[in-house]
Amino acid sequence: MSSENGPAEGGAQDAPPEQLALIRETVRRAKTPRAKPRTWRGAALAGELPVARVLVDKGVLHLDRYFDYAVPEELDADAQPGVRVRVRFGAGRHRVRDGRREGGGLIDGFLIERRAESDYAGPLAALAQVVSPERILDEELLGLVRAVADRYAGSLADVLQLAVPPRNARAEKRTSPDPLPPPPAPEPGSWARYERGEGFVAALASGSAPRAVWNALPGPQWSEELARAVAATLASGRGALVVLPDGRAVARVDAALTGLLGEGRHAVLTADAGPEKRYAQWLAVRRGAVRAVIGTRAAMFAPVRDLGLVALWDDGDDSHSEPHAPQPHAREVLLLRVAQDRCAFLLGGWSCTVEAAQLVETGWARPLVAARDQVRAAAPLVRTVGDGDLARDEAARAARLPTLAWQVVRDGLRHGPVLVQVPRRGYVPRMACAACRTPARCRHCAGPLEGQESGSALRCGWCGREESGWHCPECGAFRLRAQVVGARRTAEELGRAFPAVPVRTSGREHVLDTVGQAPALVVSTPGAEPVAEGGYAAALLLDGWAMLGRPDLRAGEDALRRWLAAAALVRPQSAGGTVVAVAEPTLRPVQALVRWDPVGHAVRELAERAELGFPPVSRMAAVAGPPEAVAGFLGAVELPPEAELLGPVPLPVTSAGRPRRVGAPPPGEHWERALIRVPPGRGAALAGALKAAQAARTARGSDAVVWVRIDPPDIG
Repeated sequence: MSSENGPAEGGAQDAPPEQLALIRETVRRAKTPRAKPRTWRGAALAGELPVARVLVDKGVLHLDRYFDYAVPEELDADAQPGVRVRVRFGAGRHRVRDGRREGGGLIDGFLIERRAESDYAGPLAALAQVVSPERILDEELLGLVRAVADRYAGSLADVLQLAVPPRNARAEKRTSPDPLPPPPAPEPGSWARYERGEGFVAALASGSAPRAVWNALPGPQWSEELARAVAATLASGRGALVVLPDGRAVARVDAALTGLLGEGRHAVLTADAGPEKRYAQWLAVRRGAVRAVIGTRAAMFAPVRDLGLVALWDDGDDSHSEPHAPQPHAREVLLLRVAQDRCAFLLGGWSCTVEAAQLVETGWARPLVAARDQVRAAAPLVRTVGDGDLARDEAARAARLPTLAWQVVRDGLRHGPVLVQVPRRGYVPRMACAACRTPARCRHCAGPLEGQESGSALRCGWCGREESGWHCPECGAFRLRAQVVGARRTAEELGRAFPAVPVRTSGREHVLDTVGQAPALVVSTPGAEPVAEGGYAAALLLDGWAMLGRPDLRAGEDALRRWLAAAALVRPQSAGGTVVAVAEPTLRPVQALVRWDPVGHAVRELAERAELGFPPVSRMAAVAGPPEAVAGFLGAVELPPEAELLGPVPLPVTSAGRPRRVGAPPPGEHWERALIRVPPGRGAALAGALKAAQAARTARGSDAVVWVRIDPPDIG
């Protein structure tokens, strides 16, 4: 035998007698058998409540139910309702040994409850492992998750993935701080500017549960006002939750709360906080160490103890709509929490959505608005430039901006920064005829013609061919103009016009948080406008017709919301603040902007939608997929008798390399979409029918893709 096959040095035979004795004693004490993988074969079960009801992490609808497992005696102490567990899933009935089902793959889950007996008559598989004894899921959070799943025709496991962040062992081992005593009730502060503002804050501090739709005055005070509402709720001994559209808004409310209450009173929950920090903050809330939470969409399920207030800022922002299944909206989740916890509700923003107007119209919430003299004192002067003005403006025909806009920029730069809002980022997107504004199309494939940064010939955005001799097929003109000029092109033109002034851009690639008080041109896309110290001296809202011309039911509402968000950053009219909107002044959203009357605009929109049966007056669902799959699904679903089927109609084909929206067809595929509408009060029946039909499809193992979405945000 060679030396390589000989006994290794330092083996068990060379170990001292004391070490061998210790190993033998350890083996002797290990009486409970453990098989690999863990089947707990032959192990004794828990003496009391030996059955665990488990929700497995399987998002398919036909498995959206609880499964029973046996609880081994060794896991009895840790296997409590609400803990994370691992179980064997998929074991066949024929694989039974010693009264236990075996086989299947390991899968995560949550232990829902312990029971004395199982409803299942056959043998049960055993719990494989208790991942952590931390009780994560309580009855209150489970009830909310179930309500959201039922409303959006989704599975409980999918909603739980949105509600509970991934586990982080290091964060879980750390102890949370002791809860602080309730703070004193705050003064109303700037809430006194609103007609019922002081009463609302006082009601929160007294432990009441008022419900209000808040139309905030322009200016930076909104974050402090939200902080005072949270402080008043904490003073009553209850918890508070505030959901905001983005990290910049979270940072402003975070700073306001810290300045008002100090450190340690609130937690910040955002998706980009990192797994360890986010889970540590979430655990502090779950354990009751922190009673106030602010955050983005990820915080809408935060397990706040003794919830007394839920607040949402700017509910019309797209970021409040969850892109992952079942795609709930933060506003609807918070409304479900109000019904479950009977807490106060505050829906605020500079604008007003139709859904917010409906809450006031039905009497469910009260309006929280300021008098007209307060609005006039806080709002900037709004001026418009319509098509008639542009036609008479010689400079506007050849330049990027009309004369009025140039004058406002020039005067504003003498006193501070000027904001320029452009509907999209980039350089020069689509082109159109300068005379009649007919979109410029490619002669080969009818695709949109785009300008290039180099200033060379036009190029088709679909087939890539260059076009040098274009003329308008409608009027015969040869001159082109950009339908919507991007932020970078606008910044270049403004930089050439005002060479001594710095030009800064804010958009998707690089979003600025703040800018200083020095004169500067800030070119931004909607939603990325930075806050200026002391407010902007002026603002330009360019290409308003492009925002209003989108083929969408919410085009006018969304355009007004984006305009108001930009105009609210401008100084009041008394301080010289001016806003110029390049849009037709006779249009309803433009008139609402000039009068600063978003509530009136929303009320009129609600009345029109009620006449036409559009959401939110009715409930609607969208079914999309390949034509054969959609037809088969609609033929199998048992819709409520009141349901009205609209369509199906073809969806636009997604081009390769283009951004793909949630629910849009894969590039190159031809899909259809059908809309299903039901009257008020029948939304639950519609969601239940669609969920049952989807569950039947997945149970049959259908490979065809069918997207089902309740309350789709874009219905055309």
